[in-house]
Amino acid sequence: MIEQGTAIGVHLISLGCARNEVDSEELAGRLAADGFELVDDPQAAAAIVVNTCGFIDAAKKDSVDTLLAAADHKGSGATKAVIAVGCLAERYGAELAEALPEADAVLGFDDYPDIGARLTAILAGDRPKSHQRRDRRTLLPLAPAARRAGASGLSVPGHAELPVGVAPPGGPRVLRQRLDAGPSAPLKIASGCDRRCAFCAIPSFRGSYLSRPVAEVVNEARWLVASGVREVVLVSENSTGYGRDLGTNLETLVAELSGVDGLDWIRVSYLQPAEIHSSLLHSMLTLPNVVPYFDLPFQHAAEPLLRRMRRFGNPDSFLDLLARIRAERPEAGIRSNVILGFPGETEEMVNELADFLAAAEMDAVGVFGYSDEEGTEGERLRPKVAEEVIADRVDRIASLVETVSAERAEARIGSRVQVLVEAVGETGEAIGRAAHQGPETDGQTTLRPTAASVGVGSLVWSIVSEADGVDLIAELENQ
Repeated sequence: MIEQGTAIGVHLISLGCARNEVDSEELAGRLAADGFELVDDPQAAAAIVVNTCGFIDAAKKDSVDTLLAAADHKGSGATKAVIAVGCLAERYGAELAEALPEADAVLGFDDYPDIGARLTAILAGDRPKSHQRRDRRTLLPLAPAARRAGASGLSVPGHAELPVGVAPPGGPRVLRQRLDAGPSAPLKIASGCDRRCAFCAIPSFRGSYLSRPVAEVVNEARWLVASGVREVVLVSENSTGYGRDLGTNLETLVAELSGVDGLDWIRVSYLQPAEIHSSLLHSMLTLPNVVPYFDLPFQHAAEPLLRRMRRFGNPDSFLDLLARIRAERPEAGIRSNVILGFPGETEEMVNELADFLAAAEMDAVGVFGYSDEEGTEGERLRPKVAEEVIADRVDRIASLVETVSAERAEARIGSRVQVLVEAVGETGEAIGRAAHQGPETDGQTTLRPTAASVGVGSLVWSIVSEADGVDLIAELENQ
């Protein structure tokens, strides 16, 4: 698309979750294939592309603020255009374009296959018409088994490979360019969601659940390993739902991934607690390179409130699941998220949640205050909980889980842990994560002393000597 020697610089900003990070790397791959140059300095970019998040109010505000900050570069350097893509752009389309004239274009998922052509036109002065908001669940067949065929011709981020002639001869045809050279990388296994959680708007703009074929995921894992990755984090809106539309399942996928040479850690994110059956649990606890790590978004513990949320479970069933995990792997890492202030929540329900969290002794828990999301069932439910009450409940539960998680970390002192090194500080300290720590959210492990042979990407055994909150300090073995 672009003549050799005339590469146009693009600065790509990725906001939100790891799934969005994969989408950003798909956009980077498409742009690179079309001859654009990805640049780190926004001042050197002709176009700044912001991959937005549209999940909750705080994330939407962050996306808008980032777009406005990007627009400030126009007129002061090389920047000629700012383009919004991602979930906020897909969710609101023309409404966002009208409300945010500082953005030169608001592009939806359907524009991704032609992102290079779109940017070329925008930089030439074109202002493409933004799409009208729609429910993407209507774009795929209702029956899961019919979706793979029904997705033909539909743009679903994370479900594409490079065309023949663009990919290396005989090599993996992965439509992705890494934006981070670290030893860990997210790997998308599916897009969309078939669940109808009352607080969540994601299915309306991400669409129905669509799994990627096992061979395609394994192929991308091999490509990531070839780029220096030692850990893949399997991401989707609901990983336990993987494969139902393909006649397979998550345990089959992780078994295939476990055979990829050079892939040391496989970490699975976002497991629906009510959907974890015995064969999946067995695979995750016994396959040697699947780390004993369980990301279980319980969201609450009070059964009546969970039913209002369109979710399932209660303290007894949740604690039973944790007991089954720890019976096999006592060292397993367990994290969760909880929501305070969902309509109808009472103080008694908060007390029940607090009792559950104290008994569960999880390694990390994200605590969020509820806010109405447009178009969700929760928006229509009553009675609402006052904002100041929600804030007080968030503070109470956040304080509790901070204490519980710190105690869980302290209990690891003296234990042997394997650490993936992700950085080496100026003083020579190696910083990474133990197997029970997920990227970015679950703390880190600092190694002391660090041998000269230990660098980024090293996977080393150590003994935990100290804990600071959820962070660990460990001594290298045999030093």
